[in-house]
Amino acid sequence: MEKYLDILKKSYSGYWNYLKHEIFFPNNWDNYFYGLIAISLIVWLLEIIFPWRKNQSFFRKDFWLDTFYMFFNFFLLNLIVLIALSNTVAEFFNDILKTVGLSLSSFKVFNADDLPKWLGLIIFFLVSDFVQWNTHRLLHRVPFLWNFHKVHHSVKEMGFAAHLRYHWMEPVVYKSLLYIPLALIANYKAQDVAIVYFFSIAIGHFNHANLGWDYGFLKYVFNNPKMHIWHHAKQLPQHVSYGVNFGLTLSIWDYLFRSDYIPHNGRDIELGFEGDENFPKGFLNQELYPLSKSK
Repeated sequence: MEKYLDILKKSYSGYWNYLKHEIFFPNNWDNYFYGLIAISLIVWLLEIIFPWRKNQSFFRKDFWLDTFYMFFNFFLLNLIVLIALSNTVAEFFNDILKTVGLSLSSFKVFNADDLPKWLGLIIFFLVSDFVQWNTHRLLHRVPFLWNFHKVHHSVKEMGFAAHLRYHWMEPVVYKSLLYIPLALIANYKAQDVAIVYFFSIAIGHFNHANLGWDYGFLKYVFNNPKMHIWHHAKQLPQHVSYGVNFGLTLSIWDYLFRSDYIPHNGRDIELGFEGDENFPKGFLNQELYPLSKSK
């Protein structure tokens, strides 16, 4: 137990020092703090220049709430929960394997050093996105998880920052299900995968932005605003029970597994979910909502 407590302590202090360095002493291109700000400003500027819903304000409904969510979830949540949790769980999982004479490296599908870095990163990206697509479907299908995911679907006007409005439990679920698949293919340093994360953040911002783009023929590969708007539609089509268009970065999984749905231009459809008029409006009440529903 003392070992795990020490891991928690080092994880907190290590990430806090990393975050301070990222903010006050930026000196690398893979700076997540200023990278998020740069991507957000670029997409917001595009929203202002090319608005899809022209009657929607630049500072749309819940703009500042979503901006707070964006920084809280992307940085502070990592400090409070995810880094320490993932490091501790990883060590605990490895300790369990050691009791039967195994280690996680025994199950590796390939070693990153055995492949060109670009190929390894593509595999990392595809595996990660596919696992997250399936996890996203679970968030809609399992009632307990749906209560957490409602926070994201409480968005009533879409904009780039809505991308990162989610309950803190969501990344716990995502990262827990991602841990083993990613550990089995490779161990990458943060700098190695930075380009993948920046690309995913950009696509996620575009998906939620007030932009009427679908990327032409690339819409069958990459998720896009015209597709993702239907994922947030309040009224589900009659032939589905849990949702449509579950893709995060890639749309290809929805087309392959027939969960795609774009019946017409969805620019002015109502967003949300049944009963969202009674959903809490503020950050703390939204964070506490799933706990109240589980009682």
